[in-house]
Amino acid sequence: MTYNEILQNLEKKIYHPIYVLMGDEPYFIDQISDYIAKNVLDEAEQSFNQTVLYGKDTELDTLLTVAKRFPMMAANQVVILKEAQNLRGLEDGLLSYVENPLNSTILVICYKYKSIDKRKKFLKIAAQKGVVYESKRIYDNQLIPWIQTYCKEKNYTLQPHASAMLAEFLGTEISKVANELDKLMILLPPGSVITPADIEKNIGISKDFNVFELQNALSDKDVVKANRIVNYFGANPSQNPIPKTVASLFFYFNRVLKYHLVKDKSKGNLARVLGVSPFFIDSYVKAARNYPTKKTVEIISILREYDLKSKGVGNVSTTGGELQREMIYKILH
Repeated sequence: MTYNEILQNLEKKIYHPIYVLMGDEPYFIDQISDYIAKNVLDEAEQSFNQTVLYGKDTELDTLLTVAKRFPMMAANQVVILKEAQNLRGLEDGLLSYVENPLNSTILVICYKYKSIDKRKKFLKIAAQKGVVYESKRIYDNQLIPWIQTYCKEKNYTLQPHASAMLAEFLGTEISKVANELDKLMILLPPGSVITPADIEKNIGISKDFNVFELQNALSDKDVVKANRIVNYFGANPSQNPIPKTVASLFFYFNRVLKYHLVKDKSKGNLARVLGVSPFFIDSYVKAARNYPTKKTVEIISILREYDLKSKGVGNVSTTGGELQREMIYKILH
């Protein structure tokens, strides 16, 4: 069952006795468990029929005792086990309960940052009796579409450049991205179009001096603009560390190399192969014109070199700002 299907069923009050929520991305696990905690029982019912336990502070016997209780003056009781990955022997200890769960209990197991072995009988039975959901990390090429969908669901539109700024600045930690967007949406009326200026004013990401704008400057071979941005990075090293710049440019020029190698250069196919929105394809077209295949391969090699230098390999005292200026010079010349 997908994340959206689980939430839709919960909204329709379709409940299951077991929810095993596991995986590398904690955001979706928290969203489902928080929805259950806030909406299954009303406020009066929660005081008697809702229990939150933590894996590191809980014994299996305690969890089983609570799960087997009958609700008081309510149709259901909710038991949420957070940090379940810290409860030793969870899968074997809960197996007998999962095989015969109490239908009036909604047991939510939040197993974060990793997944339970799918070969285990516990997981197979849990899937038969209830819901097993694996929360997977969002990949870089999935982040911008996710941001745009998140805004659309909340009745906001995000300009492509604004979504690219957020993706570059915040990375793939979904809870962090959602938190920043939620704060922004408090300040803007529903139906608003979120612009790069809104991002700069309210989140603190410069609309002119960021990795996304550096990519554009490099794709245009705009030496003045690229140097202006990289000088800003050097003056603000905490916000623009060299590992972040190197990683972003590595992914960018990797896609430029893919552009050179792909035969079908229609916009739709390029968007699929490169894993980007069609809106950004023109940037890769310009970059490919300015950087032939041989030069693109050389740039990727330069980025690897400066990644190592930023970690101290072959570099004793050169600062991150100076390394970034050297790196950009070599890319452009």
